Amino acid sequence: MKNRLRLAVFRSNKALYAQIIDDVKGETLVAASEKDLKKVAKLKSNKVTKTERARMVGEILAQKAQKKGIKKVKFDRRSYKYHGRVKALAEGARKGGLEF
Repeated sequence: MKNRLRLAVFRSNKALYAQIIDDVKGETLVAASEKDLKKVAKLKSNKVTKTERARMVGEILAQKAQKKGIKKVKFDRRSYKYHGRVKALAEGARKGGLEF
């Protein structure tokens, strides 16, 4: 069976983190967080909601993954409900080209 990479999500009260992990090798291949938005998306306003920022993180993660040739992943939301910021991140990643 072919190993599929895992998109792991961590949500704190202030930020959202996502990374694509190869569990066989035990290494993180691609990572993105809300902290990357200042560098990549150049957020000028703090009035962007957490949900909108989560969607942008998903899109940034998908762009980074495509540069490394990653197209298919498993979505590991841990114990978080598929709602709000977690759902927005998943939709952003799908919009960016990831399949899961």
